[in-house]
Amino acid sequence: MEFSAEDVAAWMFGELRNAGVLYQAAAIEHIKVHFGERFVYVNENGNASIDKEVKKAFKKLHGGKAAWDRDAFYWGWTSAIKA
Repeated sequence: MEFSAEDVAAWMFGELRNAGVLYQAAAIEHIKVHFGERFVYVNENGNASIDKEVKKAFKKLHGGKAAWDRDAFYWGWTSAIKA
């Protein structure tokens, strides 16, 4: 089965909705295994990251109601919404 960036983003959004947070490391591992390595890459700092098209689709789904915590490497709901 061929997956799209939107499929991966929908999974991420579902995880965020259910758990209230989505840790990047766990997301990357899940994405590699279930959607394929083409949705992850190594960024300029040498760290694994999620494909930019996936992140764009994910942002559309959460509509700015989730924020990235760059210190802890996770997405969580902003105070504007209750998961």
